[in-house]
Amino acid sequence: MLIDLFLSLLNGNGNTLLILAEIVMVLAIVLFSLSAHEAAHAYAAKRLGDPTAYNLGRVTLNPKSHIHPMGFLSMALIGIGWAKPVPINTANFRDPKKGMMLSSLAGPLSNLLIATVATLLVSSTNFLFALIYNSGLLFGSVQNFFHALYMFFYYAAYLNFALAVFNLIPCPPFDGSRIFFYFMPSSWYFKVMRYEQYLAIGVLVIVLVLGRMGISPVSVVAGGLLDLVSKPFDLFYNLILQLL
Repeated sequence: MLIDLFLSLLNGNGNTLLILAEIVMVLAIVLFSLSAHEAAHAYAAKRLGDPTAYNLGRVTLNPKSHIHPMGFLSMALIGIGWAKPVPINTANFRDPKKGMMLSSLAGPLSNLLIATVATLLVSSTNFLFALIYNSGLLFGSVQNFFHALYMFFYYAAYLNFALAVFNLIPCPPFDGSRIFFYFMPSSWYFKVMRYEQYLAIGVLVIVLVLGRMGISPVSVVAGGLLDLVSKPFDLFYNLILQLL
């Protein structure tokens, strides 16, 4: 993400203003996406009976309430990051195990929703660009505008797919572990949770090592989801273009 953009900026590759605009886009998208993820956790917990996070002001899109400095930088630089954990008191749930699972699921679902909407907007931008191109009204400033618009929606889609995929890893402390262990005996979950910090460090080290080797399972899955979700939108708009 930002690493590639900064390298392009330093090497003088591409339009400097567009690269700076993309850097600002990525930072804004990361702030919003991480905030939406944590706010979804807090909101779901409140609806399920636990007002702990709600009372702490975590049902908000204000980044100040959610952003973890290192997690934010990691998300911006390599597309994988985290925010401040949302405190949840499972004793307030009618069914603690189910309540924890559903409130955990809310975070990745919020990112999948944002990513889907952003993917639709990517296809819509391409469609509008094609219309203007076919009309012969395309000129420099319009092309730059559509490029910036396309990149904003593309980054929003990709980063949110990546955030959802990363958080669905079925290993503590990620949301996927709470979802996975809902279907397992509770004793297993509490035994594994003793090693939560070590497991989290282990997963991050593995992801970073694989990234240095040019292997990024999260990026591959996120990119695959983006392509998959965009296909029906692209087919729909291509059909419209053929009918015009």
